[in-house]
Amino acid sequence: MELPKAATTSFSLANHFLIAMPCMQDQFFRDSVVYLCEHNAEGAMGIIVNKPSPIMMDLLFDSAKTPTPERFHGQWVLMGGPIQVDRGFLIHTPTGSWESSLLVTDEVAMTTSRDIIIGLTQDDEVKKAVATIGYSSWNAGQLEQELANNSWISVPADMKILFDIPYKQRYQAALKLLNIDMAKLSGLTGHA
Repeated sequence: MELPKAATTSFSLANHFLIAMPCMQDQFFRDSVVYLCEHNAEGAMGIIVNKPSPIMMDLLFDSAKTPTPERFHGQWVLMGGPIQVDRGFLIHTPTGSWESSLLVTDEVAMTTSRDIIIGLTQDDEVKKAVATIGYSSWNAGQLEQELANNSWISVPADMKILFDIPYKQRYQAALKLLNIDMAKLSGLTGHA
């Protein structure tokens, strides 16, 4: 099965991090790092990758009647966003061939089908993964307006930050990609 490619328009921020600015008014998104999976003229869709949900990975595997792989013991399912919080989303590499996936890059996909849970038990099928419940989305022009209002800053995604470092360290690590001092960042106002 061939996976659909995310939009590749010149303005696409797919495969970028959105980093919430200190002036972010929405409490849900405050201090968030969002991995954007899709961004085109119709809008944007992404997953918050630094906030835990109340669910542990063990529950995910229990629901599939599969033992939890050692690499996922004690890990949290993250709170990906306020939309469809009753549904799971998995950002992973390699992309593989699953029932329902969105290809973000040649190496990273977002999958929503349950068949990937078995894939998580095989190191050679899914090498790295971030599991979430819910996702985040923006209507056409909404994300661009929020960027213009300095609610977010964006930076190309770093796979080490996405997959390898603990979720609690991802906000600061993403800011370091831009060489930003948080003290100076909190003083920013106005428009870029």
